Amino acid sequence: MVLIALAGLVALASSTWALQTLPIPISQLKKQAEADALIKRQSPSPSYQEHYLEVPIDHFHNDTKYEPHSNGTFGLRYWFDAQFYQPGGPVFVLSAGETNGERRFPFLQKGIIYEVTKAVGGLGVILEHRYYGRSLPVSDFNTDSLRFLTTEQALADTDYFAKNVVFEGLEDVDFSPELTPWIAYGGSYAGAFVAFLRVVYPETFFAAISSSGVPVAIWDYWEYFEGARVFGPPVCTETTGKLTNVVDNILLNETLSGYVSQLKDAFGLGRLSDNTDFAAAIRGGIYSLQSYNWDPEISSNEFFDYCDIVSNDTNQFPELEDRRESVAELIEVGGWGDEADVLTDRMLNYIGTLGPSIASCEGDQDECFGTTDAEFYALNDTSQTWRLWPYQVCTEWGYLQTGSGAPSDILPMISRLVDLEYSSRICTLGFGFHTPANTTAINKYGGFNISYPRLAWLDGEWDPWRAAGVQALTQPPRESTPSEPVILIDDAVHHWDENGVFCNETRPGVPPQQVRDAKREIRRFVREWLTEWEAAR
Repeated sequence: MVLIALAGLVALASSTWALQTLPIPISQLKKQAEADALIKRQSPSPSYQEHYLEVPIDHFHNDTKYEPHSNGTFGLRYWFDAQFYQPGGPVFVLSAGETNGERRFPFLQKGIIYEVTKAVGGLGVILEHRYYGRSLPVSDFNTDSLRFLTTEQALADTDYFAKNVVFEGLEDVDFSPELTPWIAYGGSYAGAFVAFLRVVYPETFFAAISSSGVPVAIWDYWEYFEGARVFGPPVCTETTGKLTNVVDNILLNETLSGYVSQLKDAFGLGRLSDNTDFAAAIRGGIYSLQSYNWDPEISSNEFFDYCDIVSNDTNQFPELEDRRESVAELIEVGGWGDEADVLTDRMLNYIGTLGPSIASCEGDQDECFGTTDAEFYALNDTSQTWRLWPYQVCTEWGYLQTGSGAPSDILPMISRLVDLEYSSRICTLGFGFHTPANTTAINKYGGFNISYPRLAWLDGEWDPWRAAGVQALTQPPRESTPSEPVILIDDAVHHWDENGVFCNETRPGVPPQQVRDAKREIRRFVREWLTEWEAAR
């Protein structure tokens, strides 16, 4: 049982490699903290030695939002691999983003850092983000202590690092940005981060590559589900929209309040008291598109498994047959009675896909799926790592995934009860914030219009985060140029170019051709950029 529990925590840790979705039930926040604690307790990697550079806690003593200011420093953790380094080669630094930097080791072992440094004789670095992993500038995570957790402070850390680091064993090499080209790479939040580095510190970072970067901060990010709705299997997404509408019509219509208990019972959640917690708990597999990847080591097929099941016109869960009559009635009163013959079986299948997550709750359903535990939100020691990214969400980035934000002519993929008030509960209860995030602090770097020479953008066609990037469907297509390459990877999701496989693991379709092409293009334009560097010497 212990091994199973540890495996589950490691799996959860893997799922936090990319931008998290909010809201998150408190039970999942607890598991996230447990997973992070497990990684910290593990022995250091035998492959890479960790190093620390002392950097200022506060780079901006003239900005009142950081008062009281600090003159202290903290150890910013990093790892490097110089196996391919040739004199004069670049430093290729990967921003670890909003997670423990150790989770980025695969990119140094066999992914994008390995591939590019091998191609150009570079030195590869993973740089941890302040407050994450072991890069702790404070002794606790109370709201006041988190005031230095801002994007601009972390950007300044990275600039300071490039100007001051001395790599062990290479002390005789001057890696200062004046003499060595520094190229920054990041995926997701870190993808936006490295783009900002190029804009804010262009004399330090010669170039940057943003993979699935999100340079646009958006408070109500209802568009998160557009990737699934637009690019997912049509029968699946249409069915999800209709069944979600059934739920909303019952929960939002006071004249149908007598059916609420029947609705919850149909899903096996009759003991969940908060209607919005219920609506959020049944979001199901439509949320899982982000976890789909070409790399079998980290990929989840949950999204497509869900779609296959919910699109089936025959009930795939015989144990739910006794709910058929009740479900048919719910569809009727929920406004879709004219399609009840088809939707009844599909709703039974929808309920069936949620079975494992509901069955995993062995105690109080409010504890498993609830979001209002004030005692939990008051915890703020440094083991409460769940506080970090939500703090950034609540103060600067937003990205609250709602159903309420969807236009009225769209059937949303999740309930409209999941609105800004609900999604921002963690901001109110966890940090005492009652106003939206200051997204201007992020969008000042350019937003959808961000542009700079030697700044590349790669995105996945199906990515749920594409709507917050420069290749959003709402934006005019960008022209790709040698100076500012723009690549859209067909049928891809979230930073697919970042992963890699060992040479003996390649086989037909792994990586898929469109990913191989994107990686080849990255190596090509990096070589071109380095030619520019040499020409300017």
